[in-house]
Amino acid sequence: MIGGKSRARVIGTVLLLSVLAACGGTGADRTESLEAYTPEQIFERGEYDLANGNEDDAAWYFSEIERLYPYSSWAKRALIMQAFAHHQDKDYPNSRAAAQRFIDFYPADQDAAYAQYLLALSYYDQIDEVGRDQGLTFQALQALRTVIEVYPDSEYATSAILKFDLAFDHLAGKEMEIGRYYLKRQHYTAAINRFRVVVEDFQTTSHTAEALYRLIEAYLSLGLTDDAQTAGAILGYNYRSSEWYEDAYRLLTNQGLEPGARGDNWLSSIYRQSIQGRWL
Repeated sequence: MIGGKSRARVIGTVLLLSVLAACGGTGADRTESLEAYTPEQIFERGEYDLANGNEDDAAWYFSEIERLYPYSSWAKRALIMQAFAHHQDKDYPNSRAAAQRFIDFYPADQDAAYAQYLLALSYYDQIDEVGRDQGLTFQALQALRTVIEVYPDSEYATSAILKFDLAFDHLAGKEMEIGRYYLKRQHYTAAINRFRVVVEDFQTTSHTAEALYRLIEAYLSLGLTDDAQTAGAILGYNYRSSEWYEDAYRLLTNQGLEPGARGDNWLSSIYRQSIQGRWL
């Protein structure tokens, strides 16, 4: 038989789920006091709404546990769930705020790694297209780096590394987009500056080969053949089987040139580093 306390808890939970479920179609009644309910009962209501796609209401119920029972073990559980519910609702600022509170209050907890990962995702999941402002990308990189460095043995580290690489590639893509814009409008010096950033700072991304090819185009347009040939040499050394090298070789030979280190410029330094195995 169910004891008195257990019976009361079950009845209370049933009442909570039945009475408050009436709000499911139109949202939770946030004017109603939840003080008569245990944190477990409120938590179950939050889980119920989360499972039924009512993420905003779920986050509110979890936040009420944090408010009404701030020093309970349920408050800790509710806080990480609050961050998750806000993230599912695409309410990234509130997800980030809840995740940061969890990290601040429970830095040694086993869920701290997940809180940091959610915080990083609150930036990363807003990176949707190259043309947008890259501030979020930088913030995502910083937060993902924290997951990788502070929680290297967590189950989230591998995913954080993958997302870090994708975000890094995203930044290089932004530089390429701007560089192509300048190149198309014959602003060669401005274009070179952008492609140089990719070659020097984003060497491990998927954009480096194209950046070297675009440098050849820009330098040839300016009559700087030594620089163009050196860029071709780097491209050939690192990406000989790529279509970018084939196009670059054709572009150079059509002007009576060939890939090779020429002169003393920033590209010559990179070429020497490539040969010595310190680049890429």
